[in-house]
Amino acid sequence: MEEILDIARRSAESVEVFRVTSVRTPVQFEANRLKQIQTKESVSVALRLVKNGKMGFAQASGNVPPADLVRMALETSQFGYQVNFDFPSLQSFEKVEVFDPQVEHISIDSMINLGQTIIDAVCSNTAGIICEGSISRGTATFEIASTGGGHASCKRTNFSVSMDGMLVRNGDILYVGDIRSSCRPIMDPSPVAGEIIRQLDLARSNAPIKSGTLPVIFTPFGVAGSLLAPLISAFNGKTVLDGASPMKDKKDMVIFDRRLLLTDDPTIPYQPGSTPFDDEGMPARRNALIEHGKVAQFYYDLHTAALAGSSSTGNGSRSGGMPSPSIHALVIEGGKVSQADMLKDMKEGLIIEQLMGAEQGNILNGDFSGNVLLGYKVDNGEITGRVKDTMVSGNVYQLLKEVLAIGSDSRWIAGYVNTPSIYCPAIAVAAK
Repeated sequence: MEEILDIARRSAESVEVFRVTSVRTPVQFEANRLKQIQTKESVSVALRLVKNGKMGFAQASGNVPPADLVRMALETSQFGYQVNFDFPSLQSFEKVEVFDPQVEHISIDSMINLGQTIIDAVCSNTAGIICEGSISRGTATFEIASTGGGHASCKRTNFSVSMDGMLVRNGDILYVGDIRSSCRPIMDPSPVAGEIIRQLDLARSNAPIKSGTLPVIFTPFGVAGSLLAPLISAFNGKTVLDGASPMKDKKDMVIFDRRLLLTDDPTIPYQPGSTPFDDEGMPARRNALIEHGKVAQFYYDLHTAALAGSSSTGNGSRSGGMPSPSIHALVIEGGKVSQADMLKDMKEGLIIEQLMGAEQGNILNGDFSGNVLLGYKVDNGEITGRVKDTMVSGNVYQLLKEVLAIGSDSRWIAGYVNTPSIYCPAIAVAAK
C-alpha cells in the first residue's frame, strides 16, 4: 500500500488506497448430506486519486504491479467527476469488537457435524424433507491509507449457519429455513433446527383464505424481507439528492407511527455489519434514521455528502467499485407486545414469514407485492394452517404510519438486520 501511495503522489494531488484480504471456508450440504468443502482466498486493492481536481479510480484483484494500478487510475481521472471533498486524515477510532480468534480455529469436522446435526434434527421431525445449506467461517482484513495521513486496519471474523428445507407433498411445495451469522462461532444447532421445525409444525396443514383486506403480522423474517428495502432506498443520501426519494422533503417530519425507531448501528459488538470505520476511513457511528416516527436523518458517503452540503455519516461502502452510501446494520427497536398477544387480538388475519418477489413493486414509492412463500392463516386468535396460492400487496409508508403493535421478539436476521414482529392493521390479499 505504501508503494502505491508513493508512486501515485508523484502525479496526483491526493491519494487513497483501500485493500481487503479475506479467507473463507464454506461447508456446503445438499440433499441432506455433505456436498462440498472449499477454501477461498482473495485480495483486492482499490486506488482513488485526485488529478487536476478530478477523481481517478482503479481496482484489481490479486497481485498487480503498483505502477500499473496507478497508471490505470490516472487514465480514468480525465473522465472522473469534479472532487469537492478531501480524503480524511485517518485517526484513532472507537473500538468495536468484530474479531474472535476462535472462529479461525474451528475444525472442518466440527462444521460438518454442526450442519449434519441440524439436518438430522429436521429430518427426524418431518419425513421426506430435503435440506440444503452451508456452514461458513471466514476472516477478512480491511486496510486504508491516504496522503491525508495515517493508516487504519480492521480484522473481522464471520461465522454463518444457513439451512433451507423443501418438502413436496401431493404436488404442494413447502419452503422453510433459517440463517444466523455472527463474528463469533455459532456451534449450537438448536436455534436453527428449532426455528425450522417451528415453521414446519405451523405449516402441517393448509388453511383456506379469501381475497380481501386483512390485518397482518410480519414476523422478523417478514419485516426483513418485505418492508425494509424501500426504507433503505428512501434514506439513502444519493436517492434523496437525486430527488427520487419520497423522504426528500420530509426531514424532521413525523410520517411513521411514533413507536417506530429505526437506526443503522455499526457499533454493536460481534455483528457482521459492525466496524470501527467505513470503507473511506470515516468513523462508523450509530445513526438514527427514524426517531419516534420522525424522519431524523439520511445516510451519506463522502462524495454524496459533499454534493448535498452535508457530512459523511460513516456509510461509505465498496462492493466492487467506487464507494457509495450503504447501510451497515439496521435495528428496529422492539416493543413490549408478545406475538401471542398479537394473535389474541386477531379475529381473522395473516402472518407473513417469507414473501417472494417483494421487491418487484415500485420500491422508491414504497410499494411492494409478492407471493406468500410462507405464511399462516389466523382465526379467532389461533394459527389454523399455512396459506397457499396467496398474494399480498401494500405500501410500506401506509403500513408503518399507524401500526397496531411492535413485538417483543426481536432477533437478528443474517446478522445484518435486527427487528421484532410488526402488527399492521390492513393488507390487500388476493387468493386463488
